[in-house]
Amino acid sequence: MIAIWFSCGAASAWAAKLTIERYGYTHDIRLINNPVAEEDPDNQRFARDVGDWLGVKVEQATNPKYPDNSAVSVWDHEKYMSGVAGAPCTKLLKKHARQAWELEHKPDFHVLGFTAEEKDRHDRFVLTERPNVIPALIDARASKADCFAEIRKAGIELPAIYKRGYPNANCIGCSKATSPTYWNHVREKDPEVFVDRAEQSRRLGCRLVRVRGERKFLDELKTTDQGLPLKNMDFECGIFCEERAA
Repeated sequence: MIAIWFSCGAASAWAAKLTIERYGYTHDIRLINNPVAEEDPDNQRFARDVGDWLGVKVEQATNPKYPDNSAVSVWDHEKYMSGVAGAPCTKLLKKHARQAWELEHKPDFHVLGFTAEEKDRHDRFVLTERPNVIPALIDARASKADCFAEIRKAGIELPAIYKRGYPNANCIGCSKATSPTYWNHVREKDPEVFVDRAEQSRRLGCRLVRVRGERKFLDELKTTDQGLPLKNMDFECGIFCEERAA
């Protein structure tokens, strides 16, 4: 069995296509998504379109302790949003959900959306976390841009979050992000989310944004504060990104 962990992003969609083309006749292919309430609702439309395109049902792996699949609920319960220990939403809504699914279904191999430019990241992951990962995109020398192009070529409309200038299909207002560029983008494109994150992070004492090396609350962020360009940000919420977390 090959478990493809589908994040509702272009890279994992193209990785699924390549995996099915190569192994679909010899392996049981499972396409699994961890839904999170704070993602753009259009992510699930994209998941349905990809499933129809591939002829594979997109399954959902969830944590029964959080039936609303909400990162906001996790943050309130854990009294923590993000920091040196990682993000509790990833651990509880993705890692624990994935572990429960694995325990029941016992897959032999995994496929993630590591692109060609992420080979070093993939190699470190295989060395330190688990060896049974099929590097579908790396073997195909597919970059992130290639993945976008192939999905468009297939006639599938990309998730709406990309059209609003976000670098990935994560939750809107991802607690892992520390760049003032990112948070000012959220403030511009999704102001109600920015207000909610600012209120919750202040209430929980979480300084999410880093301005010139100093951690600050979101309500202290100036609209003129800038950091790295959005396209350079690497905080995609992968299924195994907190594998070493307790």
